[in-house]
Amino acid sequence: MSRKETRPSETAMNKKTVDDVNVTGKRVLVRLDLNVPLDGSRITDDGRITAALPTVRKLIGGGGRVILMSHLGRPKGDPETDRKFTLAPVAKRLGELLGQEVGFVQASVGPAVTEMVSNLADGEVCLLENLRFNTPETIKDKKARDDPSLRQAKDAFAGQLAGLADVYVNDAFGTCHRDNASMLTVPQLMEGKPRVTGYLVKKELEFLGNAIADPRRPFVVVLGGAKVSDKITVIENLIDKCDAILIGGAMCYTFFAAQGQPVGKSLVEQDKLDEARRLRELAGDKLRLPTDSVAAAEIKAGVDTQVCPDAIPDNLLGLDIGPETSKAYREILAGAKTIVWNGPMGVFETPPFDAGTTAIAHALADATGSGATTIIGGGDSAAAVNAAGLADKMSHVSTGGGASLELLEGKKFAAIGILDDA
Repeated sequence: MSRKETRPSETAMNKKTVDDVNVTGKRVLVRLDLNVPLDGSRITDDGRITAALPTVRKLIGGGGRVILMSHLGRPKGDPETDRKFTLAPVAKRLGELLGQEVGFVQASVGPAVTEMVSNLADGEVCLLENLRFNTPETIKDKKARDDPSLRQAKDAFAGQLAGLADVYVNDAFGTCHRDNASMLTVPQLMEGKPRVTGYLVKKELEFLGNAIADPRRPFVVVLGGAKVSDKITVIENLIDKCDAILIGGAMCYTFFAAQGQPVGKSLVEQDKLDEARRLRELAGDKLRLPTDSVAAAEIKAGVDTQVCPDAIPDNLLGLDIGPETSKAYREILAGAKTIVWNGPMGVFETPPFDAGTTAIAHALADATGSGATTIIGGGDSAAAVNAAGLADKMSHVSTGGGASLELLEGKKFAAIGILDDA
């Protein structure tokens, strides 16, 4: 089956989508993830904007009066320093991509927003200013429950957003694991009105949910990154569901240290050695560790490197999986039918320590071409396949690193649970 023919089952999360609601003449409030990187006012990567276009075009084409909202960056509450987080450049780029004007006002709620929304005609679209310019947006639900004044502030802010619209659409997968006001409180306050997913969230849930619930076998998970602590729950959740877990990145050195293997100056979580031993015992032969490492005295482009088949010298640190490990992992991946990858194999931002990560990216691209379903769990893994020019060779590249990781951990998202069941 080719990449275009890959069809994940519908068993992951059965929620209504934008296809299930008539939006003609209705005001539609759409939560997107437009958190794009900026160089001043220049967008350096518009991938998250283009990912949102299918849902936005569907709603515009259906005659909806579309109100888009998103966050961008981490504003601190200082108007002077926060100015760089305005969504104005995003509104401009959206207009270019949609081929029509996108209204924009420098506010998320209030009279100016109400006026802009009231003037929308069928098929028109506007974008609200950065939601995180409003402190109540990021008040955690637990804190709000414990502090009535915080709950009141969060409800008041969310109530103004909810009052703008007749329909709520969640197409912000990257923040689905958050209890932000726009993600959870707004749809809670819109009970009785249609609350559905957009196409991006639908696709994310189908691929990631199906990979866990009903994978084609062999099912192989590739885990990398710096810390074992970041992947403990993933390993615990997937070990009985998958056929192999291939470990890379600095996290492997905590496993090695736990079994008494010298790792030089490599990054080790000393307080997780017992956890590493427990996970190895739990996983047994399913958990595969590198058989060699690329080591160096420092993280620097062009630095002298040494391939270490076992112990790493005291003056070096492991920075990538070695060539024998890359070869062994590629052979395993070549026979897989479902592959989920989360976390790089080394310090891929700094050559030559990108070789292992690039090798895995090519292995997944080859596997896709052979009919496997390949899923990239966002974050650094997505950055790696993009850097290798292989994103279009994967079945699915997630837009949410943190959200995809929590799905792999088996967690449920309240922001999804609140939406209408199909």
